[in-house]
Parts: sequence; structure tokens; C-alpha cells
Amino acid sequence: MTTAGLKSAPGGALRGTVRAPGDKSISHRSMILGALASGTTTIEGLLEGDDVLATARAMQAFGARVEKEGVGRWRVEGKGGFSEPSDVIDCGNAGTGVRLIMGAAAGFAMCSTFTGDASLRGRPMGRVLDPLARMGATWFGRDKGRLPLTLKGGALRGLVYTLPMASAQVKSAVLLAGLHAEGGVEVIEPEATRDHTERMLRAFGAEVIVEDKPSGDHVVRHVRLPEGQKLKGTHVQVPGDPSSAAFPLVAGLIVPGSEVTVEGVMLNALRTGLFTTLQEMGADLTISNVRVESGEDVGDITARYSQLKGVVVPPERAPAMIDEYPILAVAAAFADGPTVMRGIGEMRVKESDRIALTAAGLAACGVTVEEEPEGMTVVGTKGGNHPVRGGGKVITHGDHRIAMSHLILGLAAQEPVEIDEPGMIATSFPGFVSLMTGLGGSIVEA
Repeated sequence: MTTAGLKSAPGGALRGTVRAPGDKSISHRSMILGALASGTTTIEGLLEGDDVLATARAMQAFGARVEKEGVGRWRVEGKGGFSEPSDVIDCGNAGTGVRLIMGAAAGFAMCSTFTGDASLRGRPMGRVLDPLARMGATWFGRDKGRLPLTLKGGALRGLVYTLPMASAQVKSAVLLAGLHAEGGVEVIEPEATRDHTERMLRAFGAEVIVEDKPSGDHVVRHVRLPEGQKLKGTHVQVPGDPSSAAFPLVAGLIVPGSEVTVEGVMLNALRTGLFTTLQEMGADLTISNVRVESGEDVGDITARYSQLKGVVVPPERAPAMIDEYPILAVAAAFADGPTVMRGIGEMRVKESDRIALTAAGLAACGVTVEEEPEGMTVVGTKGGNHPVRGGGKVITHGDHRIAMSHLILGLAAQEPVEIDEPGMIATSFPGFVSLMTGLGGSIVEA
């Protein structure tokens, strides 16, 4: 990928059938669980983006043998646990990777030092370090647990932990630490989050008990991992990432005359909030060929150009689509009327403050956005009667989803849209530009 900026421009309709890159969440977990397990784990469809490759290198540093055998095909030889690394673990930009790895490493009597790129070093890790410390791990580092930091694990005690925020990363870190905690662990979720870790732990031979229990006027989810679990290597088929599939699908909805199909997309109910929301907006979005692969529902999704209308997105839907709000905001810019998105304060502590950057990028392209502390409202353009102007230069602050979302906007706007830092797109979607140009989109160096 070039270090120059990228520019997308309006053109003809987008047409074609593509396959989404492998799901990033499952790719990270397949590497980590494969290294924790005894024996061989084979992985098909691994996302070979920068974030996942950083996790692969980390697993090598912790003593696993990790080999690439072909495009998307990897083999991990685990030794049933982690060995103390001889050097600093550099997780690059991988927030998911470092939080899950710290959880896994906390179970072993050793010291591990973690760092990352400038973006990752600026992201506080306290939300993960707090429950790990309650289990007996200790850490030394900068304020609020920012990287670089050193984690010392081992001799963990069990924990019943209620998540203070809806975060699959925190839940997963506690569960991975719980593999080696006396008494096991239980995580209580006031709002259900992505359940990939639970599903994959079962695939690797662990017992995970999930129960929904009434609590006052609502239901909370209890996820329990009994002590003494042993993981065994297995085969993982990584489904297509719904967060990545969102970009060509939204492009298909907003570029006139388009019809785009993305094959093999994960349809886990805790990841499909965006698709539900788009359908509520009037999107011609159809799902076909639904099947099960490696314990996950997958299917093919077709998006056809649609006259969208603004909606109020239920705040409780946020955990099922937290990474998709920037591209939803782009779709909302082309809708009729306002789209209200609240309960999304989590966006402010992602790779960047995604609420602020989404609002700023859309405003630079002539879209009216009302920003709130925990949300935003995007005022649409009356079903295309007043097209989005575009023409802005978007500052991404190294955030791949901000970059891709605004490039999609440029394909349907009146004037080209430029983004300043395309290199980070490779963290989650290394083939993004070639995939979009293959569908007929115009994305070139700025």
C-alpha cells in the first residue's frame, strides 16, 4: 500500500461478486487458542492483515510454532501454554490482539512486556488490567495502563466479574485468564457482546456454560468457565468478516444502479446489527445460501441501490455493530431525514475517537452531523434529491475504518473525497482498494 493519500471519485455503477476477508475477531482467537492448546491447529481463511500477523508473531514469541502454508492457510503447533518471551511483544495497531493476549499471558508465572504503534500506545488498557489484577496478576507501566507495560501472571484466583461496559475484549481476556485460574471464572454481561471466544473455546475442547438470567426488569448473560480446562488443537474455518463486508455492501446501496454480492459473510446474531439497521432504513439487502461453517452461521449478502430513509438506531443494538457506525453514518448521509445513533460512547476509545472523526469527515464533505457525548445524528440528503457534496480531505488519525468509510462516501458523492493515511487499511482489509476497484469503483492515489 502506498504511503501517499488515496482519493475516491464518483463513477458508474458497482457490480460483481466478491468474498469478504476473514473475520478479524476469529482470526485473532484462532491464533491465540491454537498457541494455548496442545497439538496442531489448522486455520483456513485467516485474515492476513497487519493486526492478525502481529498476533501470529506474538504467539511465536510465547513459544508456539506458527507457519503459513498458503494464502489464508496457517498451522499452529501449540505446547499447551505460553513460555516466557525473550523480547518485547509488539502488537502494532491490534487492540483486540493485545487485550486478548494479556488475558492469556496472565495465566502463566512469567513477565511479558507489551508495546504497539503510536495509536495503540495511546489507548488505555485499564479495562482489561483491572479484572486481571483482581485475579492476582500485577502490572507495571504508564498511567491508565497505557503501553508499553509489563504484566506478571501466574497463581490466578477465580473471579465473578460483571462487565462495567459492553466489551467482548474484556470478557475474552477474563475467560482466557480463567483457563489457568483456581476456581475458574464467571463473566456477567448486562448486555450480550460477541460470543466468538465462547464458541471457539468449545471448539478447542473446553466447557463453557452460558445462561441468561432475569435481573430486575431485564435479562443478563452469565458466562462461566469451570477450572481445569485443557485445550486441544483443532481445525478452524474463518468466515468472512461482517465489518469488512459492510464497506462494499454500503457502496452497493448508495451508488446508483449498483448490485454487489459478498459471499461467505458471518451471520452471528451478535454481529449483524448493521444489516438489520440497513434493512430498517429500506435497504434492498438480501441474504442467501445460509449454512454453518466451524460453528458459525454464514451466508451470501446482496446489496442493490436503494432509497434509504433515516431511522433511530436502538442503543441496545450498539454491541452488535460497534465497529460499523462509521460506515452506517455514510449510508445515513444518503438517506432521507436524520439517523440517530446513541449509546455509542465506546466509539470514543477505539483506534481513535470515532465519533469525532466521523462527524468531522462527514462535515468536510457537506453533511450535517450533530455530535453528542455518547452519540451522533446524521442528517440525510432527502433520498438523493440533494446529493452529498463530497470534496473534503479527511483526516483519519491512523484509523482504518474512518479511512475506508470516507472512501466509500466518495464513490457516491458529487466530488472526490481524499483521505490522508491509507497505509493502516491493511490492519483489517489488506485487499480493500483492489476489491473496490474490481467492482468498478474509482480509488486512486491522491
